[in-house]
Formats: sequence, C-alpha cells, structure tokens
Amino acid sequence: MIDEILELSIVEPNYPEQLCQLLVDQLGCTSAAIQSADGVRWLVLGQAGDRSLPPEDTLQSSLDGIEIQLTDAWACIPNSQQLTTGNQQQVLSLECADPQRLGAIINDIREPLFTAISSWSQYKQLADRALRAETILAIAAQWHGIKETDELVTEIVKASATLLGAERASLFLWDQDNHELVARPALGVEGGELRVPENAGVVGEVVRTGDSLRVDEIEGAGQINRDVDSELDFVTRNLICCPLKNEAAEILGALQVLNKQDGIFTSNDLVVLEELASHIMSALQTTRQIEQLISSRSVIAAEAAQELDLIGDSPQMVALKSTIHRIADTDLSILILGENGTGKEVVSQLVHYESGRNGEPIVAVNCAALSETLLESELFGHVRGAFTDAHEDRVGKFELATNGTLLLDEIGDMSLAGQAKLLRVLEAKEVVRVGGSTPIRIDTRVIAATNQDLAEMVRGKTFREDLFFRLNVVTLEVPALRLRGEDIVLLAEHFLGELSIKARRNVPRLKASARKRLLAHTWPGNVRELRNVVERLVYLTDGDTVEGDDLDFVVAPGGGGPQVSLELSLNDATREFQMQYIQAQIKRLGGNMTEVAKHLGVHRSNLYRKLHQLGFDVSEE
Repeated sequence: MIDEILELSIVEPNYPEQLCQLLVDQLGCTSAAIQSADGVRWLVLGQAGDRSLPPEDTLQSSLDGIEIQLTDAWACIPNSQQLTTGNQQQVLSLECADPQRLGAIINDIREPLFTAISSWSQYKQLADRALRAETILAIAAQWHGIKETDELVTEIVKASATLLGAERASLFLWDQDNHELVARPALGVEGGELRVPENAGVVGEVVRTGDSLRVDEIEGAGQINRDVDSELDFVTRNLICCPLKNEAAEILGALQVLNKQDGIFTSNDLVVLEELASHIMSALQTTRQIEQLISSRSVIAAEAAQELDLIGDSPQMVALKSTIHRIADTDLSILILGENGTGKEVVSQLVHYESGRNGEPIVAVNCAALSETLLESELFGHVRGAFTDAHEDRVGKFELATNGTLLLDEIGDMSLAGQAKLLRVLEAKEVVRVGGSTPIRIDTRVIAATNQDLAEMVRGKTFREDLFFRLNVVTLEVPALRLRGEDIVLLAEHFLGELSIKARRNVPRLKASARKRLLAHTWPGNVRELRNVVERLVYLTDGDTVEGDDLDFVVAPGGGGPQVSLELSLNDATREFQMQYIQAQIKRLGGNMTEVAKHLGVHRSNLYRKLHQLGFDVSEE
C-alpha cells in the first residue's frame, strides 16, 4: 500500500480526499478523515467513505499524547512529525469494526504515510501563500492613485470583505484625543461612520494589546460588543480583527471583518487579514500625504501668487506684467528671454501661479547643469537597469510636472540630440522612460528660458528650428536692470526691507548719494547682483542711512573684473563679457575645468561646448 500512497500526486487539489479513499479501499474502512486542529476547532482537510467523524475529545487526546487513540469504532493517528499547515496539526482517523487491528496496520506505514501528508501540507502552504500574495498585491495595486481617504477606506473594506468571504468589514482609526475608535466607513452602517469607546469590544482589545484576535460562538463570544450589534440591528456570529501599524510599529487603528459567509474564520484567514493590513497602512499613508499636498497646494499657490511680484514701474516692466496677465491662464508655450540674473525664473513662477495649473507643481530643470545622458534621464525618467547606476525606477521631471508647469532653464545649452528627443515629447505629449518601452501620457505646460539668442542659434544650426517654433509661441523679454532706470532704486528699497527683517535690524534709508551711485552702476549681474549688494549692506553697515560711500565696493569689486566696451552691440557685448568672465574663472581656479564648471553652475561638457561657441581652441581631456 505504501507504493500506492507514494503514487498519489501531492499537487492535486483533492489530494486528502484521494488519500482517504485509498485507505478506505485498501483497509476496508467505513470512513476515513484527515483533520487539523485550528485552535479549539477541528477542520476537515479530506474524507471518504460514509463521511462520519470521530469525537473531538478523541482527536485532542491523540494530539496531546502524540499517540494512536482507539475507541470502539475509531483509530485516531496523530502526525508524529509535528509538521503543520500554518498552526494546524493533523490527525488521521479511520472508522472500522476492529480499530485495534487497523491501528497496528497503520502504525507500520505511519512514517511514509505522514511524510506524504506533511509534504502535501507544505506544498499547499506554499501554494496558498503565493496565491494569497498575488491576490493581495492585485488588490493593493487598485488602491494606488486614489487621492481621497474616504474613497480609499471604502475600497479597502469592500476588498477585505470580498477577499475573506465575509458579510461586512470595518476599518477603525484610533482617535486618541477623544479616546474613541472611529470606523469610517463601515459596510452596512447608515451614515458611514461608527464611533465606539477605545476599550470597547474586540477591536478595543486589539488596539490595546496590538495582537490579532479571532472570535466566534466557540472562542471569545463574550468579547463581541453586542451594544453595537443592537444599535445597527446586526448579529455578529464570528469575526477576525488585526491591528493597523505604521512603519514605527505604532498602532493607528484596526481592521475587522465580520461573519464568514461559509462556516467560520480560520487561522489562515487571520494571516490573510494581517498581510492585507500591511498594504492598507501603506496606501492610507500615501493617500493622506496626497490629500495634505492637494490641500496645501491651493494655499501655497494663493500665497505664492501674492508674494511673487515683479518690482518696477518702468515701461518695459509694465508691458511685461500686462503680457503675463493676458497669457498666464492659457496653455500656450512660452519662451522667456533675458540676461542672467534678470528674474526669468520669477517670471515663469508668476505665469504658473496666475494660471489654472497653480494647484499642481512647477518643476524647474537647468539644462546647462546636466550632461546629455543625465538630462534625458532627468526629463523623461528611467527604469531600473537602464544604465549602470539605475538601481531603481525613477520618475522624470515631465511626469512630476503633470497637470503643472515644467521650466526648461538655459534651453540654449541643450544638445541637438537632446533637442530632438524633447521635440518628440512635445509633439506626442507622452514620454518613454530611458530603458523602458511603455509610453506615459503627460499634460504639462512647458516654459523655456535662456540668455542666448535662439534665433541666431537657429541660423547657425546649433538650435533646431522646429523646436524653436514649438517653444516660441509667446516670447517674454525680461529687460536688463541697467535699462530699467528708477526700478533699480525701487528694487534696492524692497531688498533692504526684506533683508533687514531677516537680519533683525531697522531698515536703513537710501540717501541721495547712494541712489545716484546705484543708478550709475551698469549691473552686469542684474537683479541678482543688486540683491547681493543690498545683502552686503544690511550685514556690514549699521547706520540708519546708506550713503554713497557705503557703495564703493560696487564700482570696484576687486579691480580685476571683466570690462566691456559700451560701443559694442548687446550680442557682441554679451559674448565679450562671457569670454572675459570664463577666462578670469579659469585663471582664478588654476585651470581646473571641473571646478570652473561647478562655479559657473554648468556641467563640464556644457562648459566645453560654450568655449567652442565662443571660439576658444580647447579639447576636453
């Protein structure tokens, strides 16, 4: 008979029934059953014959003594190998006219018999675990993207009840300030919210101890909160409940599932609930963060729109602000032109916060600070294994800016290859992560900014004409500070007030001599330079006024700075200044091009590209 036992396949779903039928046929039994202990319950794993079962006290005695128990009709043989399915230990029971004879026969084949049963138990445990993990992951995947807690909780309790074949489920969150447990929502509960004292019933015990519980008519029936049953006109027959814990193992609530529709809850059901609970906490925390982010974004957007302003009453600034107001709440692509330090990023933020996209992020990318390879990953994202350092999937800036705004700063420094890829994304309105193949739809407004003459670059074949036209739907030109007249003084006074508050000092007043000195300076660094000058004044002077002499350092910031002829055109002057400035930095940093690039805020390869554009004969080592 051992050969017949070993020939049975343990991967068959009805293996226990097949084994019981084999024993009935071979041994002439009237009934055979394999049962497992589940707490104080006995679960039938398989049976054959007339399908009767032995007394439970006989089963328990065989398990307690790990020896065969005989009655007038039954021989109960425990699994001496003590292998379990979860926490369930098995007993094989055979009903016949002569249990004594049958017990002796079974004792001879006991080891291979229970080796087979234990192998099946282990296989079923692994198979159940794999199926359970697959099912739970599929359920949890559906929760991603839900942005409201109430909607998520509703989906969680529905999924929990369905997965475990229960009548209803409730998710309780612990309101420690009010010493209450709040179920929101609870299936079958009018109004969707139930409040109970934090120490009430099974859920109170679970939250207090942090241990999962299983309750039915046999075990712990007295723990069921019948007051709630009465209030809801519901009868709880059985339930399982487990705590909800965060990553720090702090208890935040509990998940409870009520009334198994087919029989009673098992210890395996409790394992399923506990595994589901870990995914629930992850989803809840993510959704709460999304909710907080959404609610805070509207506040931040309103505050940002109020705080952001283009200081100045010059005709150029009045015209610029008027254009921003007209085109902000459209989806037109915008190209912002202006020298370094003029405030191009402030202009882009104003456009964003005055648009209908202000509840979503504005994401900035400095195209000059990244190499071509890194820029592609930065913009479009990458998948794990796409390149050597791609240890995990990464979301690109286009995806991060979905429904918001993407600022491509220093767009003129993007390589032609990068320009081609950017153009494809703008035309298709979808990205494919580096190393991936799945298109991802995007809805992003693109604002580009540069201090270069893109039209001239198009003529010189260093910037794609089709991309230029795609970006240049609306052009916003930010004037250089030296062209804005009295705006210089207005800005200086604005910065004096702002920075004096930070420095915790009285706001000094600009004397006429200081105003004259400020207006006489050409401000090659524009608004950024002016702010730095004012910050230096705030911290290095302590008087109630700022005199012209306090600004001596503005005219002579070291004596060796780049000098540009005022007879040159703007383009030529800009080119000349860049040449002198980069040469000065190379000299100052001893020819260390990596340090020069870092100081200039550009990637090393982009520095060499700029040097070639300016006519320097250099090679990248």
